[in-house]
Amino acid sequence: MSNVDTIKSFIIEEFLPDVEPAALAVDYDLLANGVIDSLGLLKLIAWIEDRFGAPIADDDLDPDNFRSVTAIDTFVARVTAGAVTGS
Repeated sequence: MSNVDTIKSFIIEEFLPDVEPAALAVDYDLLANGVIDSLGLLKLIAWIEDRFGAPIADDDLDPDNFRSVTAIDTFVARVTAGAVTGS
């Protein structure tokens, strides 16, 4: 399963239980459309840290990193690559 599929599965399971995975566009704005609120964002961040072993620094807490499935996937790729390279 790709990271996009994993992220979509988590979003649907936690925030959109009545939505089919195919119905959630990867560029759908999860924040502006009220799918994820501030508490949901904390839950998402904790899940990313746990699932991907991605250390999330205070500088990473930009809402744009978590706005859509694509944004989350890009963010995860960046922070996990940084963790591997040590930067």
